[in-house]
Amino acid sequence: MGAIPSMFQLGIAYCCCNSAGSLCNTCLGSTSAGTTGRKRSVLLLSLTISLALAFQYLLAPYILSNDNWFSKIRKVPGVAKYVYNAFTDGCSDRFPTEGTEFHQCVQNAAVYRPTGAATLFFLLSAAATRGNPAMNRQAWPAKYGVFFVTVLATLVVPNTPLFTGVYLVGLRICAALFILIQQVILIDVAYNWNDSWVEKSNQCDDADWGSGVVWLRAILAVTGALFAASLTGIVLLYTYFTGCGENTAVITLTLLGILAIVAIQMFVPNLEGGSLLTTSVIAAYATYLAYSVVSKNPNGECNPSLGNNDVGGIVVGLALTVVSCAWTGWSWTAGDRLNPEGLEATRAIAPTNPERQNPQTLNLDVPFLDPSEQPLTGVALLPTDDDDSSFDNTTSSATALWKLNLVLALVSCWVAASLTGWGSIHGDGADGEDQHTAANPQVGRVNMLMIALSQQLSLILYGWTLVAPYFFPDRDFS
Repeated sequence: MGAIPSMFQLGIAYCCCNSAGSLCNTCLGSTSAGTTGRKRSVLLLSLTISLALAFQYLLAPYILSNDNWFSKIRKVPGVAKYVYNAFTDGCSDRFPTEGTEFHQCVQNAAVYRPTGAATLFFLLSAAATRGNPAMNRQAWPAKYGVFFVTVLATLVVPNTPLFTGVYLVGLRICAALFILIQQVILIDVAYNWNDSWVEKSNQCDDADWGSGVVWLRAILAVTGALFAASLTGIVLLYTYFTGCGENTAVITLTLLGILAIVAIQMFVPNLEGGSLLTTSVIAAYATYLAYSVVSKNPNGECNPSLGNNDVGGIVVGLALTVVSCAWTGWSWTAGDRLNPEGLEATRAIAPTNPERQNPQTLNLDVPFLDPSEQPLTGVALLPTDDDDSSFDNTTSSATALWKLNLVLALVSCWVAASLTGWGSIHGDGADGEDQHTAANPQVGRVNMLMIALSQQLSLILYGWTLVAPYFFPDRDFS
């Protein structure tokens, strides 16, 4: 009789394992020749961001708390002791264990664990897909399993020298490189938004003359709203965040930069590529970055938000992070990104068949890089054949998959830098409160400087795309 329950148990175990395997393949995608694996790559990045936030704001505080069951066993030899010692390694030697600096050091080290595992994963994937693009679509359930096992293993790996030494230096370099790519992505988004709505207007006019005016009015409405929001933001920044020279300088430079790109847009002759909608997007983004800069100022005399949990800022900051990361993952695999002939800002549409067009591409001349290595990006305005269901590993998109993994590795480093204030450690604020929040990660001069440089870079790059046709009239910038 005992064999019957055993058979039922064996059957149930088999069904559970089979269902689990089917569920993994359904969620993570098949391994057929018609897939790329890029969606699974971006999903893994999204999970990395979630783990980084959970480690920083849930796991690390729980490990350090003295009012839970973990605090009772963390001194007893075992896994709990290894985890506690690993997370506090290097922090307890530098800071008092009851101080804010100690808690921030542990929280920073907690972020480095999932992001470091993701960086390693994407770098290895880039190396593998460089030689064989098909590797990016294969064995994703196993890849996810290896990733999560790696993250679990990092829980007992000491902070030094791997995380707070080697990885910290590497993530700062890689995050700075991603900032450049992110600005290119943003400008491309703004350009393609305008071009998409203009194209929709033309299509409506072709079908029914005059019906396309709806899209043109939408462009004007969004443009006016974004400019109004930007102007309102500048006024509010002057109202609430002045009082020290650095804040006033940032706000003033932002206003001058916005006025400069608007003046170029309106008055530079033979301007072909720009649009007021694109300019308004860049202006609104620059204003948001100006707020991000001044809100990181540790000087409480000119930063009224110091020590506050800004829920709106949390939502906006994290939303921009997710959108930027997802856009980066798709744009670098949406089609052929290399245009060796273009050294200036070029945006062109090349037909692939009578009914389809390649995505628009943006190529910015970056110093010290060969023409074939210039960063390019784009997004399809019209449906393309570059989807997981119609993918050929011999296409240029397949051979560019290693770039996707490389960029996602940079994104992982950028996320770590953003959540930890570029690895800086600060004490209590002027009011004695811990200044560490998801929207305002580690106020301080380092964060202010990096965000300010990012803002000015976006304005300069967009300004270059506007004036390039004027300085190079013999080139085709249509």
